[in-house]
Amino acid sequence: MKSIRFNIALLGVLLLAYAHSAQADVRLPALFSDHMVLQQSTAIPVWGWAEPGESVTVTIAGQKQSTKAGAGGKWRIKLRQLKPGGPKTLTVAGKNTIVINDVMIGEVWLGSGQSNMAMPVSGARNFEVERTSSNLPQIRMFKVESPGAKEEQEDCKGRWQICSPETVGPFSATLFFTGREIHKALNVPVGLINSSVGATAIEAWISPEAQRASEELRPHVSKLENLGELFNGKIAPLVPYPIRGALWYQGEANANSEAGAHYYKHQLPLLIQDWRSRWGNNFPFAWVQLPNFGGRSNGWCLVRDGQLKSLAIPHTGMAITVDIGESGNIHPKNKQEVGHRLSLWALGEVYGKKVAATCGPVPDQHKIQGNEFVVTFKHTNGGLVSRDGSLRGFELAGADKLWRPASARIVANHVIASCPDLPNPVALRYAWRDNPDCNLYNGAGLPASPFRTDLW
Repeated sequence: MKSIRFNIALLGVLLLAYAHSAQADVRLPALFSDHMVLQQSTAIPVWGWAEPGESVTVTIAGQKQSTKAGAGGKWRIKLRQLKPGGPKTLTVAGKNTIVINDVMIGEVWLGSGQSNMAMPVSGARNFEVERTSSNLPQIRMFKVESPGAKEEQEDCKGRWQICSPETVGPFSATLFFTGREIHKALNVPVGLINSSVGATAIEAWISPEAQRASEELRPHVSKLENLGELFNGKIAPLVPYPIRGALWYQGEANANSEAGAHYYKHQLPLLIQDWRSRWGNNFPFAWVQLPNFGGRSNGWCLVRDGQLKSLAIPHTGMAITVDIGESGNIHPKNKQEVGHRLSLWALGEVYGKKVAATCGPVPDQHKIQGNEFVVTFKHTNGGLVSRDGSLRGFELAGADKLWRPASARIVANHVIASCPDLPNPVALRYAWRDNPDCNLYNGAGLPASPFRTDLW
């Protein structure tokens, strides 16, 4: 009996010692792991956990930075800018040593949203062709595997995958096709962080405190339960990992009801502001406008309108996709073109490269001249173009708020619309349908955004 008690006591001591030893070990967030990509040309925070007061040293590419863990066990250093290339080795040493191999330095983009961002390359068109041409080891993707959480999390689950024919299938298609064009144009490594969940609304991705502080959203937020859980579990753990910018593909869930869709014009700007404030960086942010799709009616149009209005935020962009959706499929397969349009914005606006256009035409100003409605457009690179016949998709209304089909013509960077039985037009809409018949483009082949001039 004494022997048993002694063994139990000894086991307790050993377990306590093991627990103390494990607690003392230097740890890193999941993002800091083999095959990672670090953002070039910027200071790079590296952080983790250790025993309070423990000395920690981080080494990479000839740099060595040291610090001590705080009272709560958290530590953080900041590396100086690194030049693009690799592979490098990142070493973190305290009472134990962590060695991270095959670290590349290049461009890092965060992608988030719902199912169309989550949609894998294996679900996109021509997968077999894409798979066989995906031996691109300088492109890596980290998929955040953690679920949502009630409280903000400090770490997440996931690992970096090197792009190859064997691994590319589960990659986010939108992120991959965007990143591939950036990699090709810049000839630097590209890291892609995919944090997306199908069927989720935008309010799940904004911190609860930011939403509760928004006067415009207060009536909407007061009706919601489980606010911001995905932000807590899938975005908060990524901060402050350095990124070049963020890409967003979401809105389908918010288009379910017209009442909810009205708030999108406030929600998307708030999300951008919230994320930028968390990172302490006014990083570029672009999104995919909802494509053509049949079956959602006015809610779909209102979310698109909110996405268009959000372009008023500095350093933002939008890929217009009203011509590459599928009327009967909420998950259109042509993610190659989605990625291409996002990359045009990134290459032209973020990286200063010469591209044909960074966006399709969007309305700039409008005026009424007699019985004609005149709209001036931005992003008319190569001139405005009517594809496949005369212009379609324009409607005019008078004070009665009744919409009538309008004839329209192009004059320079203007569209002039009129309706024979409407001598006094007061408002104009273009492509204001979930699945519109519309054909206004710019000379670079990018479609014009749906829009309205009214607030009805």
